[in-house]
Parts: sequence; C-alpha cells; structure tokens
Amino acid sequence: MYIHLGEDVSISDKNIIGIFDMEKTTIGKSTNRFFERATKEGRVVNVSYEMPKSFIVCQEDGREIIYISQISVSTLKKRSEKGC
Repeated sequence: MYIHLGEDVSISDKNIIGIFDMEKTTIGKSTNRFFERATKEGRVVNVSYEMPKSFIVCQEDGREIIYISQISVSTLKKRSEKGC
C-alpha cells in the first residue's frame, strides 16, 4: 500500500520506520543533529514548500530517507489506515 505525502510524492508503507510531528520533535538536540547529518548526506526530501507539519523516516534501498511534509501526523495515520 502507498501513502500520499503531498504534492506528487507517495511512498510504500512497508518502507516507513516512523512518522513524527515536526513541531514537537525538532526542539531536541539529537533530532537537530539527525537532520543536520541527513541534510549533509542528501537524504532529506522536502515534499512541499509550505509550512512543514511532519517528517517521515523511511528505509529505501538500504538508506534512511527523511521526507518533510506539510501534512499532519494524524492525517498521514488516517491515510495509512484507509490505504490512501
């Protein structure tokens, strides 16, 4: 099953490691270091240029990829349950 993250981006639910609220989780030092490293390594994909609400950590082809989405965690959860 695929989950639509916004714009023209959909990912397989089998690849998802976690879905996180951007506002609640990015205040921590370890999360900031995680984002800095991933950005330097080219592993961050910004799905939209609107205000980000969530980030999705996936395992794709042996690499962790972080998708930044304008869609809320609750909406993404509903989509995963409905198969959208």
